[in-house]
Amino acid sequence: MQSKINSFFKPPSSLSVERSNSPPVFSDDENDELATWEKRQHTIVNTYTRRPSNFNGNDKKKESGDGKFDKPISETRVSREECGSNGRNLNKKRSYAQFHLELGQSDFLLHACLICGVKYSPGDEADERNHSIFHKNFTLGVQFKGWRNERVVHVPNVERSRVILVLDSDPLAQRNKVQEVVKMMETELGGGWIFHKLCKVYLFISSQRIAGCLVAEPIKEAFEVLSYPVGERQDGAIAKRRRSNPSKLQFGEIVLEREVIKRAPSEVLHENHTGVILCKKEAVHAVCGIRAIWVTPSNRRKGIATQLLEAVRKSFSKGYVTEKSQLAFSQPSSDGQALASNYIGTRSFLVYKTGNLCR
Repeated sequence: MQSKINSFFKPPSSLSVERSNSPPVFSDDENDELATWEKRQHTIVNTYTRRPSNFNGNDKKKESGDGKFDKPISETRVSREECGSNGRNLNKKRSYAQFHLELGQSDFLLHACLICGVKYSPGDEADERNHSIFHKNFTLGVQFKGWRNERVVHVPNVERSRVILVLDSDPLAQRNKVQEVVKMMETELGGGWIFHKLCKVYLFISSQRIAGCLVAEPIKEAFEVLSYPVGERQDGAIAKRRRSNPSKLQFGEIVLEREVIKRAPSEVLHENHTGVILCKKEAVHAVCGIRAIWVTPSNRRKGIATQLLEAVRKSFSKGYVTEKSQLAFSQPSSDGQALASNYIGTRSFLVYKTGNLCR
């Protein structure tokens, strides 16, 4: 006998549970088993669950026995939409602030201050703050509130001023303050040569700031500078302009101004402090070498350098005052040559080599 047609269409085992739960459907025609099977097949409902993206075996939320997760599908879907595909929060407000505009300027990245020489980045708050602090210390002087044990060697006539001496054997706080001042000096005088352990440092204190600094060292010999001519007129006399009282001509609302300019040779003389320094070959005896001397820009032309030199003469050698003729200068600039000649009182002051020390 041939088998019935429903034996060729056996439903899957997973649907057996759903068939048992669903109410039986009977047709009027009990013999039409194919129609009954078709009606039951259209009642299948499939349920799918989505696995979370950040799921690992060590997570506290483990898979339950029926294959479902404790977290609902709706919460998982919302969290994925907020975080995006790469896990970043897309709702975070972004900042598109522009700090610089490059328009072909030569100092686009760094700007060099014409006064203190520091290079900084305009627009950068930290850079501008650091430049402001350094610029103030460079022009006015490094702040100095005083020490308990100060070695005061000279008190000028200037109000609230004094000159103190710092040695290499002094406490670390005092030596650190010296290094801070030397850093300012190196901006103008160059770095790497100003200070060493045998140096004696003189600090001019005024209004709780270090207005000047002198670095001295012991030496054995120096060389006398050949005197140079002074009071010579410069080659090609400087033209001096003398303006007469301007006269005005008015034509209605238009005003024309006439000015006469006359040229006359200048009577200003110059001193030749520039160029190569010529010295005598024979060395002479010297005691103290002025390695470097520096005054803050806002305190120059006030006699501070002279006061520092006086303090050196009084305290450099124990027991006696060093004569001016035993002072020598190292690598004097044009201003240094003028200071040395004016302080010594002669054009033939002494210079020395920095390597020729008295140890």
